[in-house]
Amino acid sequence: MRAMSETDARATLAELGARVRAWRARRGMTRKQLASDSGLSERFLADVESGKGNVSINSLEATARALNITILDLLQDAPRPALARVLGILHRLDETQLDQAHALLAGSFGLSDAQGREKRIALVGLRGAGKTTLGGQLAAERGIPFIELDREIEREAGTSMNEILLLHGQAGYRRYERRALLRIAEEHAGGVVMTTGGSIVSERETFDLLQSHFYCVWLKASPEEHMTRVVAQGDMRPFAATRGENGEMARDAMNEALDDIRRILASREALYARADAVVDTAARSLKQSLKDLERAVPAAPAIDKEKAFA
Repeated sequence: MRAMSETDARATLAELGARVRAWRARRGMTRKQLASDSGLSERFLADVESGKGNVSINSLEATARALNITILDLLQDAPRPALARVLGILHRLDETQLDQAHALLAGSFGLSDAQGREKRIALVGLRGAGKTTLGGQLAAERGIPFIELDREIEREAGTSMNEILLLHGQAGYRRYERRALLRIAEEHAGGVVMTTGGSIVSERETFDLLQSHFYCVWLKASPEEHMTRVVAQGDMRPFAATRGENGEMARDAMNEALDDIRRILASREALYARADAVVDTAARSLKQSLKDLERAVPAAPAIDKEKAFA
């Protein structure tokens, strides 16, 4: 077996660092959060992400566990062999055939919920896309409940989001998230509009569950608009930014936060695009965006409002 040269080793470490950085961006985690969840130092993680860290199996395991993935997810490039064969078939299909294949797979393997999926609308997208504002107005117009998944996860766990992450980490949080999703789908068979956390699309199992029970709409905006709206809300989580003594964000911190938003959007764009529909709120007024959202979702069925809000 040929020994790995120093050049090969540097390239491997650089690639590994890029993957850790990409997964962290996809999860919407700061390096400080990853350090806290993994038990590794921020300095060590910074070295790893820059391709300079001397990574052990134990540190890789700790990093993967904190990101709620396996080491194989972190290391492997190729999809599973069976998945590769299926993808090879799908690549040869046209758009109409792909729609038919999706329907067949969903129906055969329980990936779609025939019992009212299109009555339950889930809004996905990064913080600042307008999910809460538009979701609340859409629900009011349809006469159905409006809920926020984060609040339902807290209800499921009986504690706050911060406490869930502190006590149970990402893996524990995702377990509560899946329980909440199933409960919401069962409790709101007559219809509901729900907002979700920005990182839900990065969890394959959870996003599959969401799509099987809810009609998903990606509310999209430019990085600059996300930034403006989030700053206006006064909540920069999970973006890396610090404020001065007067509460205003320094220019360097603003630029860093904007770069963070760009990285997160880039890492999740293909995942968000899996949604059933896309509504671009960039340079659109609230009224215009609401109209766009109304057109993007299935027509509202006639419902018993008292039953829907029960």
